[in-house]
Amino acid sequence: MTTVRVLRFLVSVALCHTLVIAAAGCTSSPGTTAPSGDPGASSSPTGPTPSPTPTREPEPEPQDAEFTLLAAGDVLPHDPLNDSATGPAGIDYSPLLAGIDPWVAGADLALCHLEAPVAPPGVEPTGYPVFAGPPELVRDLGEQGWDGCSTASNHSADAGYDGVAATLKALDKAGMGHVGTARNRRESHGAQYYELRRSGRTVTVAHLSATYDLNGYDPPRGDWSVDLINTKRIVRQAERARAAGADLVVVSLHDGYEYVTEPTPHQLDTTRALASSRQVDLVIGHHAHVPQPVERLRGGPRGDGMWVTYGLGNMISNQSADCCGTWATAVGLLMVADIVQPPDEPARVRGVRWAATTVDLDAGHRLRSTRDALAHPGSGQLTVAELRERLRIAQGAAGGAADEQRKPPRPTGNPPRVVPRDR
Repeated sequence: MTTVRVLRFLVSVALCHTLVIAAAGCTSSPGTTAPSGDPGASSSPTGPTPSPTPTREPEPEPQDAEFTLLAAGDVLPHDPLNDSATGPAGIDYSPLLAGIDPWVAGADLALCHLEAPVAPPGVEPTGYPVFAGPPELVRDLGEQGWDGCSTASNHSADAGYDGVAATLKALDKAGMGHVGTARNRRESHGAQYYELRRSGRTVTVAHLSATYDLNGYDPPRGDWSVDLINTKRIVRQAERARAAGADLVVVSLHDGYEYVTEPTPHQLDTTRALASSRQVDLVIGHHAHVPQPVERLRGGPRGDGMWVTYGLGNMISNQSADCCGTWATAVGLLMVADIVQPPDEPARVRGVRWAATTVDLDAGHRLRSTRDALAHPGSGQLTVAELRERLRIAQGAAGGAADEQRKPPRPTGNPPRVVPRDR
């Protein structure tokens, strides 16, 4: 400021202090006088200026926790399939499975169905009719991104108790969950849990699995080693899982007639009973080796319905019209379920969709998304007409209750935590 303005300012301050004039009558601003009775006009308070009260940022509104669950059909290692996976460097199924890599990578929780047991140590792998698959199959499923598998099937006892133990050991080594078979009674009591961290909270999914039969074999070492379909027992397992903190209960059922699209009366009775129990959120079906309908049944935990995929067909196998009378055995469905948990509410299945897959046997048992194969027909041995027919098979089997999904999902967060089963 100028010299004159400085001198005037100092004189003003000196007069205020010397004459002890009321602060309201003086101003530190040179050349101004505040009218009496207007304290708000003073720009030089006598005390320290109070700090303004900080504005509190509003708490963010709680968000819905959302994620997708992917499931696929039977993994059935026939000898020709194993031969296609075997090369100079050893056994590697990854090139055979790679056609659905984006689908597995895009899902938040991916559950496969391992129909055949793993060969125990010192036992050569075998295919149909008594299976004992190479352990590399489980390794490569884990590397592809599957988080876990259901293991209860009509072939679960093919390699005896040692096969059950070898299968679960291979899944443990791959970091994958498993349910449906067990190494001891204690392990058989527990569901397989998966924990997903979304929107600041943890959502827990419980997975159960059971089969209709063991091809005439007895369960190795007792009924606890393989879960057989018993609706009351499954409901009790679901109740225990919810009591243990599960937000969602998923049940895999190995049931039905082979090579038949229509669900059997046993499939219908079992799934309706699970829907009526109000304990099960979603049922995933296997065994028929051909796609079966996707439907929403009455009931469910909140009374707003329960989705069921009666059969997802084959994910990868050597089956075709040559062995089984229908090319539908080379067709599978990927099920994509949308899971949502609003704040302070239970989790629920908001909707289910499906995508068609097929196995290109002549290309070395390459598993493909059918839509992707149609978009790039030159990358395989199947003609456009053959691919369109296989897509038509999938569409006709799935029905109209659920929509087709044409592109892979995208992850909504980090991968799930696989909770070790209680042994």
